[in-house]
Amino acid sequence: MHPPSLPESAIDWDELFDYLPGTLVEQVDQPGIIYEIEGYEATMVPPIWLVNDPRPRYPHELRIVSRQRARVCALQPTSAPTKTMHPV
Repeated sequence: MHPPSLPESAIDWDELFDYLPGTLVEQVDQPGIIYEIEGYEATMVPPIWLVNDPRPRYPHELRIVSRQRARVCALQPTSAPTKTMHPV
């Protein structure tokens, strides 16, 4: 006897991984204006929130421009490591 199968998930996992936070997108009706995805709420309709956009969006309203994050950490120059003498 096989164990009962799990119920079908209502979450579209492929879509969720396509629209990860930090992904850069543009709205289909406003090409050239780049937005960063703030988050994906799988239980919400529409599910995609953009940074500085008060309204959530549907995937068909967006075109993925880049999966690279818009902002990265600021690199600060560090001093060269001091050389230490190890006993031989």
